[in-house]
Amino acid sequence: MQINKDSHILAEELPAGGDYGTGAVAGNADSAFFPEHPFFPGRPVADSHCHIYPDRISGKAVKAIDRFYDGLPTSHSDGTVRTLLEHGREVGISHFIVHSVATAPEQVSSINHFIARTVQEAGGAFTGLGTMHPETDDPVRDIDELCSLGLSGVKLHPDIQRFRADDPRAMEIYALCEGRLPICIHAGDSRYDYSNPDRICRILRSFPKLTFIGAHFGGWSVWDEAGRRLPDFENFKVDTSSSFFWLKMDEARSMIRLYGSERVMFGTDYPLWTPENELRYIKELDLTEKEYDNILWLTCSRLFHL
Repeated sequence: MQINKDSHILAEELPAGGDYGTGAVAGNADSAFFPEHPFFPGRPVADSHCHIYPDRISGKAVKAIDRFYDGLPTSHSDGTVRTLLEHGREVGISHFIVHSVATAPEQVSSINHFIARTVQEAGGAFTGLGTMHPETDDPVRDIDELCSLGLSGVKLHPDIQRFRADDPRAMEIYALCEGRLPICIHAGDSRYDYSNPDRICRILRSFPKLTFIGAHFGGWSVWDEAGRRLPDFENFKVDTSSSFFWLKMDEARSMIRLYGSERVMFGTDYPLWTPENELRYIKELDLTEKEYDNILWLTCSRLFHL
């Protein structure tokens, strides 16, 4: 696998002024319940990690992600709400945690309104996370607006937003969220040093009451280091997104058991991977019934009050 080390193009190619616009959702969910899951009959399934975009910029956004992860054999869905729901119906996923990332501070409010509007229009199928940016001139204002919109947490992506996860400006965001909102953060990247485990450790030590979700088992492409350093933090949860392609099954099973299934959530990283392939992989891990219950639904449901 070859990854483009010089490609921070998301910040350059998504609309910097950032009005995500109205009427962005094409195809609403009829309800939060979809047909029975072909891989896990009788179990509800939540996808805890879904990026969504307005139809008018989704193509550009997905191409930008593709170039950021140059050489990654992803599925390349179109990033729209309609496709996310269609894929969910095909495999019976009953709930989705949705978000988008601000690549400039002036995008924050527009994106958060887009996510809130999409959640409202999705008929109970979505829970929304808002975005923040460490260069905002008023993080208190942005968090207050995010909460007033009914959003359920914050999504950050240091490697795309270009900030160190333990930067003092980011630490101010964590302080505002501690005891109030969970934070989901892209964690780990062997090409950069924005969100690797040493920085995540500093955050977790500084904010022991902050609910912190490390995407990609807490350390994308640095899974071994994450597995050595992060499981002991009780306020740290992880999702499985964008990990199964690289991890052997015994490695994935070990990561799940290092954290404990009660701290692990299934996630696809839509639009990067298909839910069908991700669920097929996790099915073949041959976990216990309790582990499947937690990973597929209960961990996410408890955290976001589904």
